[in-house]
Amino acid sequence: MTQTKKYELLKDDTKEYLGRTLYRIKALASFGVVTAGTLGGYIESEKNLDQSGNAWVYGNARVFGNARVSGDAKIHRNAWVYGNAEVFGNARV
Repeated sequence: MTQTKKYELLKDDTKEYLGRTLYRIKALASFGVVTAGTLGGYIESEKNLDQSGNAWVYGNARVFGNARVSGDAKIHRNAWVYGNAEVFGNARV
């Protein structure tokens, strides 16, 4: 069974950091307090933000490297989550 994606990477809205390309995310479906069409923060790849649950990256926040956000975790404002960090459960950064 194929899982429905909750967000997509916007290939035309990017930020460069230390040779890495980070892509803005856009919600494809409504979940939690996020409505379909909402623009989020920036991630390097889909491995950084779980497609299930209510986890989300907001505003100008960035998630890259081996970092992973899942569950009901929220990354806000200008926060950077990177390296091997894992943010999960009901965590707020």
